[in-house]
Amino acid sequence: MTSAKQRQMSLVAFMQAGSTSVYSGSWRHPANEPGYLDASFYAKIGRQLEEGCFDLMFFDDRLAMPGIYGGSVDEAVRYGARPVKLDLGVVLGVLAQATSKIGLGGTYSTTYYAPYHVARTFGSLDHLSGGRAAWNVVTSINDSEAQNYGVQQILGHDERYDRADEFLEVVTGLWETWEDGAIIADRAAGIFADPAKVHELHHNGQYFSSRGPLTVPRTPQGRPVLLQAGSSGRGREFASRWADLIFTGDPGIEIARSHYRDQKDRIAEAGRDPEQVKICPMAYAVVGESEAQARDREAMLLNDLVHPEASLALLSELMNYDFAQHSLTDPVTDELIASVNGIRGLVQNLRQHIGDNVTVGDLAAHRATLLQGPRFVGTGAQVADQMTEWFETGACDGFVLAASHFPGAFEDVVRMVVPELQRRGLFRDRYQGSTLREHLGLDRYESAPAAAAAI
Repeated sequence: MTSAKQRQMSLVAFMQAGSTSVYSGSWRHPANEPGYLDASFYAKIGRQLEEGCFDLMFFDDRLAMPGIYGGSVDEAVRYGARPVKLDLGVVLGVLAQATSKIGLGGTYSTTYYAPYHVARTFGSLDHLSGGRAAWNVVTSINDSEAQNYGVQQILGHDERYDRADEFLEVVTGLWETWEDGAIIADRAAGIFADPAKVHELHHNGQYFSSRGPLTVPRTPQGRPVLLQAGSSGRGREFASRWADLIFTGDPGIEIARSHYRDQKDRIAEAGRDPEQVKICPMAYAVVGESEAQARDREAMLLNDLVHPEASLALLSELMNYDFAQHSLTDPVTDELIASVNGIRGLVQNLRQHIGDNVTVGDLAAHRATLLQGPRFVGTGAQVADQMTEWFETGACDGFVLAASHFPGAFEDVVRMVVPELQRRGLFRDRYQGSTLREHLGLDRYESAPAAAAAI
């Protein structure tokens, strides 16, 4: 049994509800199971991760096929660049039934959904899963998504976060409209709930208005866990204010240490306890029975499975910019960055990692292959060594592990890496609680009834 006092890492599985993992060549992997249109596929992965005591499985999402590259979805469809995306509300409902401990998270956009809808969806999931819900907050920037939702103009980078701040104020305010103990259910007296403990919100702001109260009572966790992945300066400020778990994309350990220190300082400056916010970089684990086998697996993933135009299609989607007008060898200039209303942190991180001479090909490979985060390669013990170095030297509080293929990549981690971490006392050997906040070592979110009553 592990020591209760020893700091332990968080493990999060990065999921996609569709035809590929975050690695866009996964559909071509010889061991990939093509069951992504079947509920049992997700249930199997959820139970597998639960056997490995993972804190959370959360799903990335986009609300459109990649259609920026060349003004068409053709290359995304032709080369399998994530053209299939299922509705996460349904998938998470399947998993709430199929699992009993692991946290369940989904990506919902502050651009294309309404705050009331998001508050109701994740409040419901938190109840129906017994306190395991998490919302990954994103500020969408993609024209293809906008065209699917009738949005005519994408907001600028900082204004997207200003709007998202108010979106979070509304969502979290709605979660606060029910106090603990509001439901009495006194059958004899005919009293269901105490009206003094259920409050209208009456939010009227620059971007949103919502009367409330929410039709979902206060949830088992106090409120669902909030995830966020902003990497620019404004994005880090947003995460410092709201996130319980910050999902980063730092490609190297020195960059990760710097990011970790900066983000923890920002959290403290925002008046929050840095120990109550987890910072977890995305990473790949390529595990083999021997180091040679692991290196062979890595080589196949890096060289053989992702078509260059699939990479460019995904890069165009990410940056909301048509890279069909560039070749892979074109440099990423300051002028190009200034013209792209996309994600600035990606270029910043790459420049720190490989130097100033970043090409379009570097960006594309970073988006579509195993270059997007650290890559831990080797036997179970060797991968555990690499993860331990990051964890124990101030680079992270754990990892968001992405899969090179489903479900085998997670099977390898659960079978070969997790036992090594458990032997070292760095990861749990069983769940100690029932809610996601308990898994993450976070306090239940407590309400402020006096403030709620004053609204």
